[in-house]
Amino acid sequence: MTSTAAPSPARPTAPPPTPPRRRWTPSRKLLPYLLVAPALCFELLVHLLPMLGGLYMSVLELTQFYLRDWLNAPLAGLANFRFALDFDSAVGVTLLRSFAVTAGFSILTVGLSWLLGVFAATLLQRSFRGRAVLRTLFLVPYALPVYTAAMIWKFLLDQDDGMVNATLGGLGLTDGQTFWLLGDNAFLATVATATWRLWPFAFLVLMAGMQSIPHDVYESATVDGAGLWQQFRSITLPMLRPVNQVLVLVLFLWTFNDFNVPYILFDKSVPNAANLLSIHIYNNSFITWNFGLGSAMSTLLLLFLLVVTAGYLAFTSRRMKDA
Repeated sequence: MTSTAAPSPARPTAPPPTPPRRRWTPSRKLLPYLLVAPALCFELLVHLLPMLGGLYMSVLELTQFYLRDWLNAPLAGLANFRFALDFDSAVGVTLLRSFAVTAGFSILTVGLSWLLGVFAATLLQRSFRGRAVLRTLFLVPYALPVYTAAMIWKFLLDQDDGMVNATLGGLGLTDGQTFWLLGDNAFLATVATATWRLWPFAFLVLMAGMQSIPHDVYESATVDGAGLWQQFRSITLPMLRPVNQVLVLVLFLWTFNDFNVPYILFDKSVPNAANLLSIHIYNNSFITWNFGLGSAMSTLLLLFLLVVTAGYLAFTSRRMKDA
């Protein structure tokens, strides 16, 4: 009699290994847009929503009677724009005068800031003892908060105790009792304060642009007999065109929208000579409580700056291509 062995139980087989999950990685083309997306969304939230709110308010008859329920203010259509641009009325005349003051203020401030920036950047291109200290001192006005800078100039331009009158009177140039913050002199005070604040930014940008110019070009020009003025005119300025294109535009936009400097210098009683558009719009919105008219003026200012920016970029880009 033969006996058969019982079959051994089958060993449990291990489950097949699960393939590792592939992590999603953005492509190289998509990655830059994903990195910029959070900042772009934040910028749209901060700037676009108030802009749309201002556009909506510009077509409303929004006065002090509707502030509690401004969404139900009566629709004015384009009446606020027609009222602001009616140059036969007092509102249109004052707006046009404020526009002229702002244009002159911007041109002078941008021009002086650029000239001072070019001079300082050219002066500090070559190495000498104390250059780092001078660079630091030149950047102090730009590093100060705008309120501090304007208050400093307000004390300097004071009629009785200001250093400007004391210095000019001591030199015999004036009688030492000039009213710098009243009348037509208020325009000069505003230009001086804004220029003192902005020229270090021009200096910083131009200095960075000059440092990117190869030094070999200047050495070759020196060997060929070119002087400092010829080098500046034929080498420095042409190679700084891309930098100047952006710099002049940024300075113009900053100055044309400047509100802090005249408001801090003159408080709420801004003289007509320093009545910039930003102050004029503020007065129409928060002093006379006509927010619809103020929003219409702000919209007109925005459209003007957009047109000027587009025309300026098209003109300068064409010149750089033709050069």
